[in-house]
Amino acid sequence: MSPGVAGHSVLQVPVPQLEPFVLARTRHYDADYASADPCFTHAHVTALGPFLDLDALTHAALSEVGAIAATTEPFDFTLATVDTFPNGIVHLLPESPAPFAALTERLWHAFPQCPPYAGAFADVVPHLTLDALSDEVTEESTRTLVDSFVPARCRAERLDLAWYEPGRCRVLHSWRLGS
Repeated sequence: MSPGVAGHSVLQVPVPQLEPFVLARTRHYDADYASADPCFTHAHVTALGPFLDLDALTHAALSEVGAIAATTEPFDFTLATVDTFPNGIVHLLPESPAPFAALTERLWHAFPQCPPYAGAFADVVPHLTLDALSDEVTEESTRTLVDSFVPARCRAERLDLAWYEPGRCRVLHSWRLGS
């Protein structure tokens, strides 16, 4: 990472259907991460993150991601099941995680220096983050709040390279899925 830059990049599949909910939760926890970029989608399923530092986002790296996106056909998915990871992250699970897992595997194979979630988890579970457990937040309270948005029937049509940094969250690049 470049000196003085406190951010990171993520390759993510946007989920616009859940944007109102996730953006509201983002503003609730830390408004500095609420992006002003109209292309930025807070609601997403991570394909690979953290990804490369800014200085490593070369033309060759972007071309490699573009080639993977071009050979990944768009796919439909449904998010309906609310679950909680052992670390307290409340999330939605796709009914069929296989297309997300395959995309993550291809990206990780191309960029082995970028293991999913920096290698913190033995099993990589495709998901959309909703909230975090606290004295005020439970899985049940989150399920109640997100109820009007689920089941979310979605279509993965693009892969975004997003930058996360307080006050500077934005899309750096975006690729359409498929040829």
